[in-house]
Amino acid sequence: MERFTYLAVEFFAIIICFLFSFHPKIRFDRYFLTYLKASIVVALPFLLWDAWFTDMGVWWFNDRYIVGYRILDLPIEEILFFITIPFSCVFTYFCLTKFFNLRWCDRTTSIFVISATVLLVVLTILSIGKIYPLLTFLATTLSIVYLHYIARFRYFSEATSVYGILLIGFFLVNGVLTGTGLEEAIVNYNPDDFWNFRIGTVPVEDAVYGYTMILWNVYFFHRFKNDNKEIE
Repeated sequence: MERFTYLAVEFFAIIICFLFSFHPKIRFDRYFLTYLKASIVVALPFLLWDAWFTDMGVWWFNDRYIVGYRILDLPIEEILFFITIPFSCVFTYFCLTKFFNLRWCDRTTSIFVISATVLLVVLTILSIGKIYPLLTFLATTLSIVYLHYIARFRYFSEATSVYGILLIGFFLVNGVLTGTGLEEAIVNYNPDDFWNFRIGTVPVEDAVYGYTMILWNVYFFHRFKNDNKEIE
């Protein structure tokens, strides 16, 4: 049964959100197709990134905890990760913003964007020679600048607020994937390619990587939601 561990992590990460999607006061089920389109658009470049890093040995997957089916040398569980985990995040975003006002004022958003951009640029420079943090910090910098200044993404602050809340669940899920509670990690990292600074067992780069992924999922969710003339 150990080989179903990665699948089990994804199942338990999504099942409660999936079931509550049908709640009459939420009805996120009406947006399943919208979410699926958004998640696929975001998943494609992340999967190529994932496959590239796997091929280079930046990270690899423990055969002990996966069923064994692979595409582009990625376990099927890793591919499902980019659909299941963002689903729970976008569902949580949908619920929280439906019932609470999480939008920041323009000044607060601007301060955050400028501060985050400067910090990420510094971290990118400091990461030269370590490919995982280098590309992660660079991708996040470009994403924030594009979404805020070019795309004028009006839900940027809400998405950021929700991700801050979701970090608790993020560290629980990613903690298991990186070895918390297990004899061995499901996902392993080459120490030469990342900072090796961890929160628990989770590399700090993973939290930034996850932020970028969720920002884009929320962005495209709204894009497709509006294109389909669905209710905001």
